[in-house]
Amino acid sequence: MSPNSIPLEMTVSNEVDSYPEIHPDLASDLAKEWGQGTEYERRNGYYFDPISPKLPTMPGDWESRLLVKKTASGITMKFADPNDVAISKYTRGEKKDHEWIRAGLSASILSLVTIDYRLRDTLFLDQAEHERVKAAIEDDRNWLQSLRSSAATR
Repeated sequence: MSPNSIPLEMTVSNEVDSYPEIHPDLASDLAKEWGQGTEYERRNGYYFDPISPKLPTMPGDWESRLLVKKTASGITMKFADPNDVAISKYTRGEKKDHEWIRAGLSASILSLVTIDYRLRDTLFLDQAEHERVKAAIEDDRNWLQSLRSSAATR
């Protein structure tokens, strides 16, 4: 997929949630150089936001699906699969997360079938959180169906 085919709603955030895999203890040092409010952010328009890999709610085995990219300078970057990220975003439930998910669904970057499957292997804080996520997914399923129905009748 080319960067030009990614919907704007999926790219508007200027924070890059990440952690140094080999040396997670260096996250705060990296944030000082590349974090919010740094010269790096002013120059590039985005910043490094250190997180713990245990923080977001992700489906089991998400790390086996990481997308790997090596830069010309030798840095290896790993990106979470968008369907795994969607589960984390459904769990957080913020407006910007909802917009990101719907943009991904309408562009066929995200798959509700895949999300449903991976949801079975996701640990939630409690049953109420799990039910809230399932309800949000069902709302999006209905929204996507109505979107497709509208497109078919045009």
